[in-house]
Amino acid sequence: MEKTCRIILNPLFQLSTRSYDREILLVKQALTDLETECNVQNRYTIGDPFNKFGWTFFNIQIDEVLTDIIEKSGMMKGALGRKIGEQMTNFIGHYLETKGSNVRIKMINYG
Repeated sequence: MEKTCRIILNPLFQLSTRSYDREILLVKQALTDLETECNVQNRYTIGDPFNKFGWTFFNIQIDEVLTDIIEKSGMMKGALGRKIGEQMTNFIGHYLETKGSNVRIKMINYG
């Protein structure tokens, strides 16, 4: 019998903003809304902020359960990108934007 392996993905994204106090509230609410849409709770973490060149940077990590739901639900339909990591980055960025956030997002690790 052949065993199959599934790679567990925990995407890590870095967000940047010049208005951290405003944006952190919007990001938290957007991720909570995303969890509600996916019928899960406590499936993301937000890292401590740090400042550089007038910008505040902070990381968000989405766990494998939420990642799997997003990927399989069709939510990312229309998200640009050739690879799944690019599509997820664009999806999360667009989702945050639809919730009023103006953060910049880049993928740090998709795995």
